[in-house]
Amino acid sequence: MLTKKHYDQIREELDNCKNPLFFFDDDPDGLCAFLLLYRYLKEGHGFVVKTHPNLNADYAKKIEAYSADKAFVLDVANVDQDFIDASKVPVIWIDHHGPYERANVKYFNPRLIKQDSNVPTTYMCYQVVKQDLWIAALGCIADYYMPDFIDEFKEKYPELMNEEGKTTVGSLYFDSKLGTLIKIFSFCLKGKTTDVTASMKVLTRINSPWEILNQETPQGKFIFRRYERINKLYDETLNNAMAGEKKDKLLVFIYTDDKMSFTGDLANELLHRFPGKTIIVGRKKDDEVRMSIRSSKIQIPPILEKCLEGLEGYGGGHEYACGANVKQKDFDEFVKRIRKSVD
Repeated sequence: MLTKKHYDQIREELDNCKNPLFFFDDDPDGLCAFLLLYRYLKEGHGFVVKTHPNLNADYAKKIEAYSADKAFVLDVANVDQDFIDASKVPVIWIDHHGPYERANVKYFNPRLIKQDSNVPTTYMCYQVVKQDLWIAALGCIADYYMPDFIDEFKEKYPELMNEEGKTTVGSLYFDSKLGTLIKIFSFCLKGKTTDVTASMKVLTRINSPWEILNQETPQGKFIFRRYERINKLYDETLNNAMAGEKKDKLLVFIYTDDKMSFTGDLANELLHRFPGKTIIVGRKKDDEVRMSIRSSKIQIPPILEKCLEGLEGYGGGHEYACGANVKQKDFDEFVKRIRKSVD
């Protein structure tokens, strides 16, 4: 966990810029971290990092294109030294992966203090700005983290909690109105860049969760209707994944879609429904299979590293949630190795 001094330092960096560029990961934790900082400052621009989760020197061109005076990097697992060196402005990196050694960057990572810390980037950004409690709760629960402000959230937004009064991460994620909001935010990041940018812009102006859930304003309607369209595709894909479930320890589901990736969302929901299994959800695109891997019992990173040896691919993440990419020609061998490791 970061200290008050760390949060004060981040706030000072935020207060002392006029046109920051926020690079953030394309999941609800990254999106909520961006929204919290942007809505506090009300200046700058957001840029979602949708490719392999590392920032290289090419991204530094965006800083120039936006005439940014500072770069904040939020929930992005790996920032190349080349990116930092090519950036002509201060870089503030707030993240909970790794950690990594980099020079000439202000790096805030709870894992530098405690190696197994799983505090999401949203939580850290909330400690900096102390506003938009509902966005903070959404980002934390979406990253499978129960924040210490959950009682405050429950008091302020009781209708967003689980109707049966359950307060586990799983019950809030999948059986509550907060869970619906998590899905809505996740789906805002899917599809064409123009659609994602439009959704992002609207979310910076939303005043309350009810504006979206009850479609109380044109902005709320815009976000909710986009969610409904995407959710139809998601439900179809989820049903296909459920139909292939067998009675073994590994659930593997592969699908093809050029436009939208549901791998993370599907893997999370399948793990919730089948908590004893290890889940692999892969999406075929070009000549690769892009995967999300989940487990509630087995630590994935050491297994992943071993199973990728000698194959064309890469992967990484947290103890029980990882991403991986392999070439289609290597996929069957990869699954065979994973199966051997989890049996």
